[in-house]
Amino acid sequence: MQALQLFGDRDLRLTEVEAPPAPGPGEVRVRVRAVGLNFIDVWGFRGMAFAKRRLPLTVGAEAAGEVVEVGAGVEGLAAGDRVALYGAQTCGRCRACREGRDNLCEEVAGVMGFHIDGFAREIVTMPARLVVRVPDGVSFTDAACAPVAFGTVQHMLFDNARLEPGESILVHAGGSGIGTAAIKMAKAIGCTIFTTVGDDEKGAKAAALGADHVINYRDERFEGEVRRLTKRKGVDVVFEHVGPDTWNGSLLCLKRGGRLVTCGSTSGVSTTMNLMQLFQQQYRITGSFGCSIRNIRDSLGKMAEGLVPVVDTVYPLADFAKGLERLESRKVFGKILVTL
Repeated sequence: MQALQLFGDRDLRLTEVEAPPAPGPGEVRVRVRAVGLNFIDVWGFRGMAFAKRRLPLTVGAEAAGEVVEVGAGVEGLAAGDRVALYGAQTCGRCRACREGRDNLCEEVAGVMGFHIDGFAREIVTMPARLVVRVPDGVSFTDAACAPVAFGTVQHMLFDNARLEPGESILVHAGGSGIGTAAIKMAKAIGCTIFTTVGDDEKGAKAAALGADHVINYRDERFEGEVRRLTKRKGVDVVFEHVGPDTWNGSLLCLKRGGRLVTCGSTSGVSTTMNLMQLFQQQYRITGSFGCSIRNIRDSLGKMAEGLVPVVDTVYPLADFAKGLERLESRKVFGKILVTL
């Protein structure tokens, strides 16, 4: 079968590999139909793995497909079912897994497409517990946005930030895959949304999604604008995933007792902060990584109700590298997907 494999720094090749074995007990075989691209793919493409990995490595951390065969003992799934695929090889045994906190697995084998072989291949065999049935009416491309993009946002906003209807939120990088999802999810519960973008074209698109206040960070300091627009009170929640470039400005945007939730650091991995500001203003800062299978299921439910991802571009598998280049260029608005 065909697979897209990373052989070295920025060296992606479409190759022929052996098909995976037939599903064993508790496993399913899935034909992959769509793969979502994320910054974790860019990091892997650049050779930024945080653990040893064996090359060549099949890429792709987020996908949806169709079940073609089920192993012994699998219940609730059958050939022909459309499914979204969870991209972390969790153990299924530790306390976190048993409690449904999959992204805190104590014995995780790695993230697919980054540490271990991922989804950019025609067929994958994996544990049935790591696939989620896709509701009727949700396309493969939309479903492929659930395991990382939508699931991450669902976990950040509602498990960690505890966003409530009517609150105010600052969403950084409103044109990104997770930024667009955050705007749509927050708007759906009646929040007042502030967002940052890098150009006016993205700003117009973000406003059309429901952002109430759009700030071009190239023209003005976002923290000054947020404080001005809120009459110096600040927002309830900051949705942060940029890192050092925005970190301290994000803290200045919070009202007393506000919550900052972060899942990324695309501008660097370390920063400094004012600890007196932290405790005097009683900020709550939460790190968030990935999501649980429950978050994926909830995300797919929202898609079935009409809250669908914003899709920037769809490429064939052979053009996966072009998708990564577009993602790196920061010209993207929404999600980039690859179809098989």
